[in-house]
Amino acid sequence: MLKIEELVHAYLHSQCDFEKETVLTNHFQGDWEADILIINSEGFSHEIEIKLSKSDFKNDFKKSYTHSGTGEKFLKHDKISCGDYVCNAFSFLLPMGMVEHSMIPEHCGIIEFYHNVDSWETEFYMIRKPKRIHEESYWKLNDKDFFLRKIALTLLQKKMEVKGKHEELIFKNPFDIRKLK
Repeated sequence: MLKIEELVHAYLHSQCDFEKETVLTNHFQGDWEADILIINSEGFSHEIEIKLSKSDFKNDFKKSYTHSGTGEKFLKHDKISCGDYVCNAFSFLLPMGMVEHSMIPEHCGIIEFYHNVDSWETEFYMIRKPKRIHEESYWKLNDKDFFLRKIALTLLQKKMEVKGKHEELIFKNPFDIRKLK
């Protein structure tokens, strides 16, 4: 059975241009996590949500969030479809034939994949391109410097997590460390 990490790897390495795009996986933006976030050189952003089962797909439309400032509750896809969303486009990445295309809102792109278990090759098919949700650049809606610092911190944390699994590491309490001036 294809694991989600293997699917992500296959998609990124066959569909993304790492020289022209910023590509992130499991990136938290606002109140939810993007399975794949792609930002092109013009600042156009595309979130790709991976769904491997019908129940997981259906549950995505039940996700609700509370705005931290106003306390307003909203459904994820209502927020996306009205344009009040940080990304310019949203797509689902699904196994071929798992969901009737009519069940997927018109603003969402549809990318289907077929995984051949004998050859271990995965093919991707753009069934429907996503509609542009809004015209604002991702960088007009997000502080690029903060974004880069957040990515650097995440990388450092992951590095220490991996090293910690192979070595016993002892770190000083971070609250005892003074900042450099």
